[in-house]
Amino acid sequence: MLQPLQNIFHGQDYPDLIAGLDHPDDAAVWKVSENRSLVVTTDFFTPVVDDPYDYGAIAAANSLSDIYAMGGEPFLALNIAAFPPGLPHEIAARILQAGAEKAKEAGVVIAGGHTIQDNEPKYGLVALGWVDPNRVLSKGGLVHGDVLYLTKPLGTGVITSAIKGDLIEESSAAIVIDWMKKLNREAAQLAVSNRAKAATDITGFSLLGHAWEMARSSGVGMKIYFDQLPFHPKVIELAEEWCFPGGAFDNVEYFGSHVEFPEMLTQDKQILLFDPQTSGGLLIGLDAEAGMRFEAMARDGNIPVWKIGEVVSAEKIFIE
Repeated sequence: MLQPLQNIFHGQDYPDLIAGLDHPDDAAVWKVSENRSLVVTTDFFTPVVDDPYDYGAIAAANSLSDIYAMGGEPFLALNIAAFPPGLPHEIAARILQAGAEKAKEAGVVIAGGHTIQDNEPKYGLVALGWVDPNRVLSKGGLVHGDVLYLTKPLGTGVITSAIKGDLIEESSAAIVIDWMKKLNREAAQLAVSNRAKAATDITGFSLLGHAWEMARSSGVGMKIYFDQLPFHPKVIELAEEWCFPGGAFDNVEYFGSHVEFPEMLTQDKQILLFDPQTSGGLLIGLDAEAGMRFEAMARDGNIPVWKIGEVVSAEKIFIE
């Protein structure tokens, strides 16, 4: 039987490992000195869009997002890639080029990596970053009364399913693809500068799955206002047509018991909140006063943020 890492490696034996074993988090954090820690993460996936350049850029942005979710700044990365033997060289080159250019945009150098043959393309990064050990953003740390912000619209799983089924026009798909290629860098910097309590990036476990991880780690609950949630164009309409990826139903099964929905919210809208995201935004918790500063600074800097809810004491997620 496969043993959990915690049964093999014990946190008390590695005092410099700030994050990575005791509680699930977005990346591992190793304390190097009193004012510097190393953040390490990896992520890769199969294509979510048709264009190889877009795919490479999305995969790189997604890989770097875990560094931002921990409050860090990435600086170094390695490619992880798997390509079919018959894949044209030009396609593989475009994927890697896009990843390199997205990394450079983030101030990151890609110093090599590793590639294998596989039947289906896969691409991502091993990413390293620096973070102040006193300003690490974990999934825990929220308290009753904190406010919750989201930094990208929701619905990428629905949209990528619609792209595969040729159910969405190219112009609407292009808007969502641009969002998936967008780095979470500015929002993370703003969160750190305003002493955010906790953060995570919204990816495969969906908004509600990752929200529950934060709530559970903090020993609190959340109240999320459906009408304040941002959605990508056409997502609501596509959800009404039941255009969901299979992962949405897996998330419902795994996290649904921790969520309470109002009776008037239709089932398609409920499942939409379990939609697995690719290169989604950050979910950030701040106290009320810091939240006001955060909103004002985001508005002044033209950084997209949406206030979507608040932290409550009951250990459940309530949708209103």
